[in-house]
Amino acid sequence: MTTLRIGTRGSALALTQTGTVADSLRTRTGVDTELVTITTDGDRSNEPLSRAGGAGLFTGALRDALLDGRCDVVVHSLKDLPTAPHPDLVVAAIPKRADARDALCARDGLTVDTLPAGARVGTGSPRRVAQLRARRPDLEVVDIRGNVDTRLGLVADGALDAVILAAAGLSRLSRTDVVTEFLDLDEWPTAPGQGALAVEVRRGEEQLVKALDHSSTRAVVDAERAVLALLEAGCSAPVGAHALIDSDLLFLSARVYSADGATVLTASHAAYWPDRDAPVEIAERAARELLDAGAADLMGPSA
Repeated sequence: MTTLRIGTRGSALALTQTGTVADSLRTRTGVDTELVTITTDGDRSNEPLSRAGGAGLFTGALRDALLDGRCDVVVHSLKDLPTAPHPDLVVAAIPKRADARDALCARDGLTVDTLPAGARVGTGSPRRVAQLRARRPDLEVVDIRGNVDTRLGLVADGALDAVILAAAGLSRLSRTDVVTEFLDLDEWPTAPGQGALAVEVRRGEEQLVKALDHSSTRAVVDAERAVLALLEAGCSAPVGAHALIDSDLLFLSARVYSADGATVLTASHAAYWPDRDAPVEIAERAARELLDAGAADLMGPSA
């Protein structure tokens, strides 16, 4: 193989993320790379995420391109990737994770707590909607879609008072200057895998990108995503999870929200690290606790 063809969505953020992966591959393996732009269903649709089809919305077309040979590798935002394993594809590398937090971008330097009653806050995420309603039921939450610049433009032109975006995406686009508050993960857990990238290849070709894999990142995101899978929740369900490694322990905290934010269930567990079974072990314990507390009923049709 003379040139490694890397499939990506065509947004500025996706191209930046994939470009970083391509640069790392060239540095670590010496292989030449070429980006192949693929349009996904999520790029064509303006439907709210809760109604647009969920799993595979931003990843299905990339996977199709990999399977039919139009590219050799694809790069996903891990939080968009379905949790069920694919029979013919494998996530061969998860590079070191970026900032997993959400970020508020508001007018006049406002924060979640200082936004005035009735302020209009935009997000396309059912999880973020539930979290906002739980913390500030007096705000008006507006469903939005679009790329980072489109969303920030809604604040700049006065259509919204604030939007909530992933800190990692803003950092990768060098736009953290617009952040008025980074939301603490202990109080505001984000989507399982947020801030991490998934580098996927055809099964049996893992060595193409294996050099990019970051073991501790893989462990924490495996734990987060295993909770999502065990809850049988889609990537648009109101579920937040955050895992971290501290010394010789792997910690996981997961929360399930009702759509209106009125009810919140939390489970937190730890296991010894680097026990290879630790991510699944703590995810199973957390999921069992959440389901016993009524998480399936809470998530409703999102599950």
